[in-house]
Amino acid sequence: MGVILGVISGILVTKGRLQPFIATLITMTAYRGLAKILTDGKPISQLAATIESESGAFFFKTLGKGNLAATWNPSIRLPIPAIILVLTFVIFYFILNHTTFGRRVYATGSNEKCAKLVGVNTARVKVWVYGISGFLAALAGLIMISRVDSAQPTLAEGYELDAIAAVALGGTSMNGGRGRITGTVAGVLIIAALNNGLNILEVTSYYQDVIKAIVILVAVLSDRKR
Repeated sequence: MGVILGVISGILVTKGRLQPFIATLITMTAYRGLAKILTDGKPISQLAATIESESGAFFFKTLGKGNLAATWNPSIRLPIPAIILVLTFVIFYFILNHTTFGRRVYATGSNEKCAKLVGVNTARVKVWVYGISGFLAALAGLIMISRVDSAQPTLAEGYELDAIAAVALGGTSMNGGRGRITGTVAGVLIIAALNNGLNILEVTSYYQDVIKAIVILVAVLSDRKR
């Protein structure tokens, strides 16, 4: 489902010729509305208990709260979400740096017209990228609801700001064509440390949003000066 919803955004951008920001804003608003309609605006609790298959329930619990080292040494913590993060990083590092598809992604983001002239199907590349983004968003959603064992229609609202900030801090150009997944991971760690630090300092969420906005502004302005 995540892939399908991501592909819809890609089709709006490629076939509908909408600006990517506008297309994703439209779909984000629509999908959040659908989530509230399906749940009647209420959280669905004890999800694991509703899964009939024992293996399915075990997989669901493990996805967000599992410990890979629990079978041989419970004192060692190897959280499954952290393992998924590392595997995702390795897979997409290889794709972006050592495959034809990765080069086509950079070419499309850097100069779409030139990419078309050398034979790159930029529309297909965009749809693929949006589909992959939808898949990863769905995976992140599954991990989050597994951790709390509850599907809340308003869960993760505002996280798009953290995602933009992490990518901008990681050195990815807002104009496309330049960026590394290693920088994005560094940006994620910076934002995570910033969030934890602000929470420890008991800074209210209102001020936190302002601080994050300033961080994004500084990152984007520094990118424009390069």
